[in-house]
Amino acid sequence: MSVAIVDYGSGNLHSAAKAFERAAREENLASASIKVTSDPDIVRRADRVVLPGVGAFADCKAGLAAVPGMIEAMGDAVLKQGKPFLGICVGMQLLATRGLENGVFEGLDWVPGDVVRISPSDPAMKIPHMGWNTLGRRRDHALLADVPLGASGLHAYFVHSYRFAASHAEDIVAETDYGGAVAALIAHGNIAGTQFHPEKSQTLGLKLIGNFLRWSP
Repeated sequence: MSVAIVDYGSGNLHSAAKAFERAAREENLASASIKVTSDPDIVRRADRVVLPGVGAFADCKAGLAAVPGMIEAMGDAVLKQGKPFLGICVGMQLLATRGLENGVFEGLDWVPGDVVRISPSDPAMKIPHMGWNTLGRRRDHALLADVPLGASGLHAYFVHSYRFAASHAEDIVAETDYGGAVAALIAHGNIAGTQFHPEKSQTLGLKLIGNFLRWSP
């Protein structure tokens, strides 16, 4: 099994690769090949594709578009060939139709919705939302298999000022609460994304990555 972590100048590439390597070991997937790459051909041939992202929506989209052939290669692998895809943080937000951060910017439009600023019901709550939160299940999904959720469940690490407002409620798998519901995990067919950072989320993150490595959508 080959996993391509897309390198377009954004994201915690080293920590993401280490987390995927560790999860592969813990899942006894010794043959898994985890590769950080900016080569569209490697992405197109990979069995699974991961898109990390840190920073502003527009900057990340521009960085991705600046890698010749990368968006097309991702589309070939994920949309045409149906390979499992995981977006992380802004990598998840780029799946949206539009990002509304400091303007209006086109996303990949793989999962319908907009990326909007978090507006907590309590104005004293700080933006960005940063820290550890539990997840509430909206629906069952393979990526959450054997992951304890709810108030007494495992915690995930978040750091973001914008959230994914999905057009279709069924695309939201899990939410967290930060003065209101915030989409934490979205999924649409073979495409999934986490607002939190699984590579920084310890037990929960490693289990979710392990589930992704075994996911057969």
